[in-house]
Amino acid sequence: MNMAFLTSGMMLAFAAFSSFSISDAYSKLLAGQLDPFEVAFSGGVFGFLIIPFIRDKNESYKDIFAPTHPLMWVVRAVATFAATAASVEAFMLLPMPEALSLMFLMPLFVTILSVTLLHEKVSGWAWLSVILGFLGVLIVLRPGVRALHLGHLCALIAAIANAVGVIAYRLAGNDTPRLSLFGSSLFGPLVGDGALMLAHAHWPHGLKTWMFLFGYGFLAALGQLFMMMATARAPANRVALPQYSQMLWAVAFSYFLFHQPLDGWTFAGIVVVTLSGMINWIRQHVLYEALVLKARRAARRRAETYAPDRG
Repeated sequence: MNMAFLTSGMMLAFAAFSSFSISDAYSKLLAGQLDPFEVAFSGGVFGFLIIPFIRDKNESYKDIFAPTHPLMWVVRAVATFAATAASVEAFMLLPMPEALSLMFLMPLFVTILSVTLLHEKVSGWAWLSVILGFLGVLIVLRPGVRALHLGHLCALIAAIANAVGVIAYRLAGNDTPRLSLFGSSLFGPLVGDGALMLAHAHWPHGLKTWMFLFGYGFLAALGQLFMMMATARAPANRVALPQYSQMLWAVAFSYFLFHQPLDGWTFAGIVVVTLSGMINWIRQHVLYEALVLKARRAARRRAETYAPDRG
């Protein structure tokens, strides 16, 4: 693989997770001003601005409403609705690093669902990674020592919903148009959060509130665009690594923007959670490099076998 192309994929992945992190910060800035469902609904509204940039030249805008796998489209839409609503509420109620550490349990739920629904084989290293991540979350939360509340439950729901979305994507296969994938992530929040916000919604007042709403919705959609571009340029194991940069953003926002410093236990738990993801990435990286090396050796042997006799 061309190294420049691979590097561009990694940079796009960093840009994607940066967009997601800043979007989450905007949702937290709206705490106490708007209903969480109304904030999540705005993500679907402003996300439509990204559609022209996502559409492939061979795709029709009708693909948004004409999925190849209707059932999986609905599952992804419902999962995205639950994930957006729950994550907005979690970030409003919890310090960002604490909410994010719970959401990083998503690989654990993906692994469990992969085994139970997809009957995939999971290596011992993968189980070690997710178990270590779970222990890190326990260190952050310290159940029995500190009180848990709605914010923690919402972060957990967001992790489960995101995992369900990943499984639905796998079940849909690779033939699903990009607009169909993106459409489900828009219409889930539009319909679900739109219905739930009716009881408490009110028209946003002030330019600052509108800026925060736009920042939340547009940057979340922009992150999706960057992620699609990144996965087209780099292997999944390379694209996944920058996800842990979100924790750096979360810690920085927590200290400097929201003035919520971390205690020692929370910091230690975050380190363990991040390490769990790094272990899995290092393993995938080693396997990927081994496969590349094996392919090169095989190609070299074939070239030597079929090379013309120069004698």
